[in-house]
Amino acid sequence: MNMPATAPRATRRLRIRHTTRVAYAQPAASSHNEVRMTPLTLPGQTTLDARVLVNPSTPTWSYWDYWGTQVTGFDLIEPHSDLTITATSLVETSPPEALPDAPDRAEIRRAAADSRLLEYLTATGRTTLPQGLLDRAREASDGLSAHETAIAVSALVADHVAYVPGATGVHTSAFEAWEQGAGVCQDIAHLTLGMLRGLGLPTRYVSGYLHPERDAELHRPVAGQSHAWIEYWAGDWTGYDPTNRVPADESHVVVGRGRDYDDVTPHKGIYRGVAGGPPEVTIEFTRVA
Repeated sequence: MNMPATAPRATRRLRIRHTTRVAYAQPAASSHNEVRMTPLTLPGQTTLDARVLVNPSTPTWSYWDYWGTQVTGFDLIEPHSDLTITATSLVETSPPEALPDAPDRAEIRRAAADSRLLEYLTATGRTTLPQGLLDRAREASDGLSAHETAIAVSALVADHVAYVPGATGVHTSAFEAWEQGAGVCQDIAHLTLGMLRGLGLPTRYVSGYLHPERDAELHRPVAGQSHAWIEYWAGDWTGYDPTNRVPADESHVVVGRGRDYDDVTPHKGIYRGVAGGPPEVTIEFTRVA
């Protein structure tokens, strides 16, 4: 008997241009930088091309950090009044596979206790939450499977913390965002993974990009932003976007994963000179296929 052919999974290709401009109040004598802006190649995501260009021009080098993120490093040892970093990439993505059956939560906790997963159960300074919030997460997830727990806890956070661009800064902790009831995707991700870790579900922070238009017109550039979501371990890693209350899908592009934002900061460094204003960041997406 002939079996029906399986329909191919629809893929898309996204071109991403991420530009960071830093202007100093006075020329910096030198600066030392590291950049995490290169998308990973993973199941469901293939980086076809990626490069990082720096102005003033200087040699760069690359390495993989402890968490598996590609890092581009560079030094500027001559005085410079500004710095521009342009990271471009072409990434092919596909829809996620169907959710696998998950072990029960007690089995997940036992597996995590004897493996590297334990690193994703430990609270960090950004994700530490009071017991009262952890109790609320436990009540919201009582009797649920691991997959259902991730969705329920994400909803608990998103119901309380409104997404408001600019409401918080990069140094805001998860609990501070909860107290003010507003934050950005970084805060919502930190709160969700803090609660899930408190429930014994290994969870990691994901930094990357989200195309702002799910039905994007081909070859039309659109402005966007970097994005943050989570991956929880339930026999395998599963991505979920608590800000938008959806599974991570072909519109999401993973750049790095770690315990929290500090492990995957897109650009950080030090310089000798007078402080200037905050960096100017622009991100442009173009769907090419």
